[in-house]
Amino acid sequence: MNTTTTLLLTLSLFLFLSLPTPSLSAERCNPNDKKVLLQIKQSFGNPYLLASWVSSNDCCDWYQVECDATTNRIISLTIFAGNLSGQIPAAVGDLPYLQTLIFRKLSNLTGTIPSAIAKLTHLTMVRLSYTNLTGPVPTFFAQLKNLTFLDLSFNDLTGSIPFELGQLTNLDAIHLDRNKLTGLIPEWIFTGTVPDIYLSHNQLTGPIPKSFGYYNYTTLDFSRNMLSGDLSFMFGSNKTVQTVDFSQNMLGFNLSNVAFPASLTSLDLNHNKIFGSLPEELTTLDFQYLNVSYNRLCGKIPVGGKLQSFDATSYFHNQCLCGAPLPAC
Repeated sequence: MNTTTTLLLTLSLFLFLSLPTPSLSAERCNPNDKKVLLQIKQSFGNPYLLASWVSSNDCCDWYQVECDATTNRIISLTIFAGNLSGQIPAAVGDLPYLQTLIFRKLSNLTGTIPSAIAKLTHLTMVRLSYTNLTGPVPTFFAQLKNLTFLDLSFNDLTGSIPFELGQLTNLDAIHLDRNKLTGLIPEWIFTGTVPDIYLSHNQLTGPIPKSFGYYNYTTLDFSRNMLSGDLSFMFGSNKTVQTVDFSQNMLGFNLSNVAFPASLTSLDLNHNKIFGSLPEELTTLDFQYLNVSYNRLCGKIPVGGKLQSFDATSYFHNQCLCGAPLPAC
């Protein structure tokens, strides 16, 4: 190899090494979103659950978060089942494109639900459950018109159900069960497209609003409250309800002439003050679960369908029910 060739190769190598090294991958994460997430982590005391939230890494790659594939803005924050203590920080409200917000199964999460969440107008799912949140059910949820799922169950929330929640006409399901809610169920609430309503294990009183009778639902669980009065208007041959649980209340009405929809597969009315007899029509329904025990029912249990497939515990402790699976009349 001559001197000229050697010099050319050396010069080429020098020029190549002098070129700037391209980044292996440009960071997708929006810097404002990253800043907010790091504030959230700091407010919780930098827990191990959020160990992947390191400023040197792309926040779109962090656990518990999700970025939009096009805009790369944070659209989901899901903090689930870990050792995390403190209150939900107001900084959560500074993730303007958030669609899903979940804090779930965090027993050391305390305090009230921050009003900053009201700024998150793109939210479709809110799940703040299995924590130790306290205070009232916030009225500001009514401002989140895109909500399709609201779960505040298994907390220590108190006060009444705000009637403002009736403005959430896009809800597919609402869970307010397993709290310490009191007072009446508001009239004309959850009457939009809501198919699933869970209000069980609270301290709700009074009658179920008549407005509920004008709409169709899929699942209704109002069990373990102190509700009273007539429930018969909730049923009807034209309804589409599948699962009904009004057990362990103080409901009192005549069951004899109630018309049940063909869609009904689960009916739990145990521990109430319901009287009359079991309608013959119940033999036509494809029950997966039935319990009318601890009421004031009387007469012979109709024969047929699924009624004899349940054991005596589904019928016992009534005034004078008889017939299989109970003793003969």
